[in-house]
Amino acid sequence: MGSHWRDSSRVYDERADEYDSWFEDSLLFDIEKEAVASLSLSTETPALEIGVGPGRFAMALGSSVGIDPAFAPLLRAKKRNINVCQSVGEALPFLSNTFATVSLYFTLCFLENPAAVLHEARRVLHTDGHLVLGLVPASGKWGRNLQQKKINNHPFYKYAHFFTIADVEMLLKESRFLITSSVSSLYQEPGNITRMEYSIPGRDENAGFVSILAEKER
Repeated sequence: MGSHWRDSSRVYDERADEYDSWFEDSLLFDIEKEAVASLSLSTETPALEIGVGPGRFAMALGSSVGIDPAFAPLLRAKKRNINVCQSVGEALPFLSNTFATVSLYFTLCFLENPAAVLHEARRVLHTDGHLVLGLVPASGKWGRNLQQKKINNHPFYKYAHFFTIADVEMLLKESRFLITSSVSSLYQEPGNITRMEYSIPGRDENAGFVSILAEKER
């Protein structure tokens, strides 16, 4: 691997408090949590989150284990009772067939090698395990908004690469995952969230948030 992941994780190390505060009393976070929860996730354990950060999603959605290359956010995740490990998704420090669920929320766009991470996710999943993704589609207004932030050298997004729904579908297919369900949400304007939203079935490129549930291809 190159240095991309080091540059990206350094930002989250240095600005961990700022990033963690985004989730506090956040209607946006509530909308995203509802969308993921509407997929009727398995309650089987253990569950791993790749790119766990400060552990907000892990705590809310039941992941007991989290990895991240940035150390400072892991300290916050640990305080939220997540078992943490400083690592990268391309080389997960776990035995094969370990987890019932592996999730990535807003992590795909920051990965140096998404295909390698999905390969590792498949390896550590049980035979009947599930992969959960949460992402911002590139072509929607939220995706375009984040792309503009990247262009403007925003510290959190300057290393990101945003994917279309078709891109993600291809990545999953090439990694031998089958999509079993998906939902879309977040149709309010970026920066102007005033009400709760509830997800609708399907993968909508115009949505601000899409969550996908997939299983290992037999």
